[in-house]
Amino acid sequence: QAQLEESGGGLVQAGGSLRLSCVASRRTPSASIVAMGWYRQAPGKERELVASIDIAGRVNYEDSVKGRFTISRNNARNAVYLQMNSLKPEDTALYFCKLDQRARAPTWGQGTQVTVSS
Repeated sequence: QAQLEESGGGLVQAGGSLRLSCVASRRTPSASIVAMGWYRQAPGKERELVASIDIAGRVNYEDSVKGRFTISRNNARNAVYLQMNSLKPEDTALYFCKLDQRARAPTWGQGTQVTVSS
């Protein structure tokens, strides 16, 4: 079972930036990775997709983050990053990294808290 290590969350003022990182454990076969992405869950709300990137580099963003967030991937490190700019208080949530592999159940990270103050 793959493991994910997330980092980069924190407290920032509105308009600020944060960069989230997620690295899959070294034993994760790179060839098995289909996609990696970031989800978030705010208190009292359901978990939602923020951004994802597949093996071909195709990206997908939730509408409210388009133009502000950028997802990227380092295939050699089995890592995915989320650059978050122009942060808003409504971006406050617990952010989770997700790894999709062929013929395996998805792997979730433990989450990293992002808090944006107004």
